[in-house]
Amino acid sequence: MRVWLAGAVLALAGQACAGEYAVLSNGFVLRIERHETAGSFVRLYANGGFMELPASEVVRFEPEYVPKETTPVAAADPAPANPEQLIDEAARRHGLPASFVRSVAKAESGLRQDAVSPKGAIGIMQLMPETARMLGADPADPRQNVDAGTRYLRELLIKYKDDPYQLRKALAAYNAGPGAVERYNGVPPYRETIKYVERVIKQAGLGK
Repeated sequence: MRVWLAGAVLALAGQACAGEYAVLSNGFVLRIERHETAGSFVRLYANGGFMELPASEVVRFEPEYVPKETTPVAAADPAPANPEQLIDEAARRHGLPASFVRSVAKAESGLRQDAVSPKGAIGIMQLMPETARMLGADPADPRQNVDAGTRYLRELLIKYKDDPYQLRKALAAYNAGPGAVERYNGVPPYRETIKYVERVIKQAGLGK
């Protein structure tokens, strides 16, 4: 499943925390906090750590767009956002197949923004509050919920990009948490997670 991800164009989009994107020669785009160049190597800093790459593997750095604060204008009861339209827009922004993101949303919440899991996951993409905070999003806002969930999926796919089970691990991490995937070195043996991973893959038409 690495092939379709490597060929995707990972679009840049605004997030709450200012940073930058490293565009790599293999087509991947990594969101980082900052970078340092030392001779023929470059260090990419993110999440309290860093990774070091040959400078030749980095095509360029792109500043992260942070929308300016604006004064809200009162509106009269706007029509609720269409979940599938929000998903299509977010998938396009972040370079993921819309069918894939839609399958995740259906498996997570049935496309319902009012869905709340027993563990506290919120909205269409079922974001845990701490995950939403990490992504700088308000999980109660449908547009932010879908955008943040799609960004998180992309980050997990990048995290496992060199793994032969990239797609299954990314989906399992989205559903059960990256810690569970690391603990079991793969899809954790939770019946709910196993069924979830297979259902998403089947619905998205991504093979067996």
